[in-house]
Amino acid sequence: MKVDFVEQTYDAVLIVAFGGPEKKADVIPFLENVVRGRNVPRERMLQVAEHYGHFGGVSPINAQVRELRDALRGELDSHDVKLPIYWGNRNWHPLLPDTIRQMADDGIRRALAVVLAAYSSYSSCRQYCEDVERARQSVGTSAPRVDKVRAFYNHPDFVAANIERLRPALDQIPQKRRAEVPIAFTAHSIPLSMAENCDYEIQLSETCRLVSEGLGIGPERWQLVYQSRSGRPDDPWLEPDVCNHLVDLKKQGACDVILMPIGFLSDHIEVLFDLDEEARGVCDELGLNVVLASSVGTHPLFVGMLRELIQERLSGSPQPRAIGRFGPSHNVCPDQCCPTPVRPGRPDSAALSGEMDGS
Repeated sequence: MKVDFVEQTYDAVLIVAFGGPEKKADVIPFLENVVRGRNVPRERMLQVAEHYGHFGGVSPINAQVRELRDALRGELDSHDVKLPIYWGNRNWHPLLPDTIRQMADDGIRRALAVVLAAYSSYSSCRQYCEDVERARQSVGTSAPRVDKVRAFYNHPDFVAANIERLRPALDQIPQKRRAEVPIAFTAHSIPLSMAENCDYEIQLSETCRLVSEGLGIGPERWQLVYQSRSGRPDDPWLEPDVCNHLVDLKKQGACDVILMPIGFLSDHIEVLFDLDEEARGVCDELGLNVVLASSVGTHPLFVGMLRELIQERLSGSPQPRAIGRFGPSHNVCPDQCCPTPVRPGRPDSAALSGEMDGS
């Protein structure tokens, strides 16, 4: 694969994330931002609001991005990369238009965006690019140009960070059963119509394979499953659902299971609610011992990888690092990459897809 690595001059880094409410009063305005312009019934939005109610209306996602930003600042400083770091969210403060306006006021002319999503789909890649462009248009001609770092699902340090998160979860399984414990790698489900037009499922499967092989886990012991499905019951989404998979594991005689949120970068609401509450509740009913592995979060290998991706663009690296079957991803998305889904005149099943970063 030919990769378009050309040395560029940037004067800032922009972290782009999903955003989340930080108090109870934020929840409904936040969700109204998420569904704005989409045909989503209010009843569905209120159902999602109940998830946040389990945690006092506070999503940990913004605090987690602050922690990551601070870690990245230290990592860049230690490698003499002095670019300022800005942060803008799709759906809650700090909102992208406000951040882009601040960047323009500060004299920033060209920024490199770190989108907090490892995999390629409309929701996790192109939509963020569209959000950035709309924010730039709202600011006007003084808005900085914004480029994006490449997808990093197969970067060796991303894989290694996930291995380091999975290893302690394995250690929690009784030693006599550890060599047989099944691993359920989870990711956000998306509509099948979206999945068929992007590499989301392929990339997730590749990360799962690389992480498993790094720990000597054979393909018979792991399965990629999905969570956080929304929308009409008759609309096809990626499967199997994690809870249905847990039932199947129990029927197959499993005593234990490890849930690994491979599709997420931090343990935000969808990990806490869908896995630590709902999936754990299913395991309790089934009598299945469950261990929940952590996402990469601010693991030093992950933070170092983000710094490397930034330096890669600054230097025009001719040898960007990637492992596995597919090589490094492109820097500039082709026109046909992760196309905007066709939205028929019916409730928009993908609009409330939650904190998909994600982060």
